[in-house]
Amino acid sequence: MKVILTLILGLAFLISCGSKENQIRIIEKKPQPIAKPIQQPLPHKALPPAPKKNIKLKEVDDSNHSDSYMYPEDTPAAKKDPVEETQVTQTETSGAMTKEACISMISQEKFDKYTSMFGSEAASIKRCAMLKAMNQ
Repeated sequence: MKVILTLILGLAFLISCGSKENQIRIIEKKPQPIAKPIQQPLPHKALPPAPKKNIKLKEVDDSNHSDSYMYPEDTPAAKKDPVEETQVTQTETSGAMTKEACISMISQEKFDKYTSMFGSEAASIKRCAMLKAMNQ
């Protein structure tokens, strides 16, 4: 039984390999001629008709520029704004980060890691301040 099965598989293999040799064809590639694009002249279109109205341009007066309007530092309305600015600076100073506060917030290892990564202690303190602001 094993001999017959092996014989059938061997013959099938030889027949399939022998039939493929007869089917091999050599295909020659012929060079394709390069077609040049034909440039046709563009059709000339007639110009659009002239407008029916005779339009005259108006002169614009641009001498009304005022520095006090553009830069209102000396006006009474601008003097009210510094009160809001001082409130902002007070919140920034109260939340100022020191080296000790930064080390207590994150560990000494992370502080050293940030210092080596960013190049200075000031940069790592800024990183701590950013982390504190994100947590709030």
